[in-house]
Amino acid sequence: MRAFAELLDRLSLTGSRNAKLILLRDYLRATPDPDRGWALAALTGDLTFDAAKPAMIRRAVEARVDPVLFGWSYDYVGDLAETVALIWPADPDYRPNREPELGEVVEALRTAKRTEVQGLIEGWLDALQPKGRWALLKLVTGALRVGLSARLAKTATALIRPERVSEPPDPAGEEAVLSLDPVDVSEIEEVWHAVDPPYADLFAWLEGRAERPNPDAPGRFRPVMLAVAIDEAVDFDRLHPADYAAEWKWDGIRVQAVREAGVVRMYSRTGDEIAASFPDVMAGLTFEGAVDGELVVLREGQIAPFGDLQQRLNRKTVDAKAMAAYPAAIVAYDALALDGEDLRGLPLRERRARLEAMVATHGGDRLTLSPVVDYQDWAALGRLRADPPVGAAAEGLMLKRWDAPYVAGRPKGPWFKWKRDPHTVDCVLMYAQRGHGKRSSFYSDFTFGVWTPEGRLTPVGKAYFGFTDEELKQLDKFVRDHTIDRFGPVRSVRAERDFGLVLEIAFEGLNRSPRHKSGLAMRFPRISRIRWDKPAREAASLDEVMDLLDAIESGGGRIATAV
Repeated sequence: MRAFAELLDRLSLTGSRNAKLILLRDYLRATPDPDRGWALAALTGDLTFDAAKPAMIRRAVEARVDPVLFGWSYDYVGDLAETVALIWPADPDYRPNREPELGEVVEALRTAKRTEVQGLIEGWLDALQPKGRWALLKLVTGALRVGLSARLAKTATALIRPERVSEPPDPAGEEAVLSLDPVDVSEIEEVWHAVDPPYADLFAWLEGRAERPNPDAPGRFRPVMLAVAIDEAVDFDRLHPADYAAEWKWDGIRVQAVREAGVVRMYSRTGDEIAASFPDVMAGLTFEGAVDGELVVLREGQIAPFGDLQQRLNRKTVDAKAMAAYPAAIVAYDALALDGEDLRGLPLRERRARLEAMVATHGGDRLTLSPVVDYQDWAALGRLRADPPVGAAAEGLMLKRWDAPYVAGRPKGPWFKWKRDPHTVDCVLMYAQRGHGKRSSFYSDFTFGVWTPEGRLTPVGKAYFGFTDEELKQLDKFVRDHTIDRFGPVRSVRAERDFGLVLEIAFEGLNRSPRHKSGLAMRFPRISRIRWDKPAREAASLDEVMDLLDAIESGGGRIATAV
């Protein structure tokens, strides 16, 4: 556990992407199996423990520490794992011979009964030092949050291969170590769904001790191709409109639907399987292959707002009522494989022709084609982007080179995204909460609201990015200086007609939401500007925001015909 704890601690305090890669690469090289595999599974989100809950940890610490003292400490620190790690009083009668290893902890939690988990956690907390306790609790609750994405963890895994091989051949005349060419992260992603934690066969391949795991299992995930944001001031001068297909950037979620040899699956862009939430979609697919597209709620050819799709996301099961109320479908824009043939090496023009032919004969209402946008020059395309006839269903445009193959990752040049300018609304800061990791000492999660007709504030969103480190310090000071109440780790900030901090909030879209008191929810909100100069009374009203929502929704979202 000690090496894993040190890794998490250093990752959480390191801002540099390259430094994080080196830290994880060195850990994976130095740590034996199975510990390094379990660590990688935890960092990529592939390791969870359903029996370990935060409430269980609270009960354990409150049995040894005065609950009021723990409550005050938790309010000050703002992070459960860090608070318990620091305040935990070890059992004086417990004398462990050694600290537990990461693999021991994982295996015990995977096989323990629910009634046994709290006792296991207490024993490990007694045996560990504060840093190890913190890592243990982050592990069991699944709240690592150390600034390392799953893809970055896989990138570091690709780097563990030694730079060169110099071992002599064995007496039988065969090489002792396989040829070790550099490995790209796309190769890791290609085999990821063919290996299971703790990834012994994956590490054996990377270190030249075994052949590459077979990635050709039916229903496998293909690493996705991503776009880069276009620089209007630079890119358009060197790009030619005839070289690029234009498509709408649909307001859903990127998915990969796969039907191969009777195996039917649907993946998110990060490779998480989500088919269980959309059995109606999977049952309506009849092609043989893998299709890249956008998952949306589609009613009579009309794409519904993203809020409708959210009613279906992240559900382990879905009933017939939800499927009827929110009928989902895939808007297809690329074919990665069809009828047993891998199409990724073909240019987009050929893949598109194969996709169009397949969709034309597919039938049903669960798969439709994303149309190509007709345009003559960048100016004409810019006018469509600013005022799209598809309205709220489109976040902007995609530009894709007709001659480009489907390449995993984010290559510069083949694909560009040209998003619409975000909406902005001036809101008033209402609540604040401490962040996690290197932000755990700052109030960095902010809830903001707008004025109701009665002159009160109602929350409309929450944001935790969009500001600089210096601005974070200013926001944190404002929260501390103007706190009027506390609710656990949350602080209520003074916000009145004649006093309050106005935040300019940028967001991609608005959705109606009966779950929120205001009746709406923002999509991808972030703080674009701190309006120290603006009086709180001049912030937006709920009526103004609802008018904006009505205007967004009135644009439509039909995809049946090409523009």
